[in-house]
Amino acid sequence: MNGKLNKAIEIIKARTAAGEYKNQYCVLAQEDLDGCLTAAVITPSKADGMNQLTFCSGVGSNWAKRAERDNRAAVCFSSEEYSITLRGKLEILTDKEAKQENWYKGLENHFSGADDPNYCVLRFTTEKFKLFVDWEETEGSLS
Repeated sequence: MNGKLNKAIEIIKARTAAGEYKNQYCVLAQEDLDGCLTAAVITPSKADGMNQLTFCSGVGSNWAKRAERDNRAAVCFSSEEYSITLRGKLEILTDKEAKQENWYKGLENHFSGADDPNYCVLRFTTEKFKLFVDWEETEGSLS
């Protein structure tokens, strides 16, 4: 199983804003404000293996509002060759260090800089995972 986990970790790292893939995105699913599930594409700014991912958003964004209401979430990275689904919790970070550490070039289209008061970081902590890598399924828990 370690081979599958290591490959999944490499894929996740490559799909972050600093990664090597052209398509640096994943799908983030949350419960919407009306209680229905919703999912949308978002760019992960950083990844700590499969343990934690961070995303950048606005303080008043739907992402942040949903995380405040219900912090459960799921993240999915997929292609024709793999599917990596992570379930866990989101927390909203507004401290200067987290904002500077997760800032990347594409954010300048949405915020004035890492000190923008409307900019925040969403930190996702994985609890469970389900992988389809190398045509084999693996699932487990990180917590």
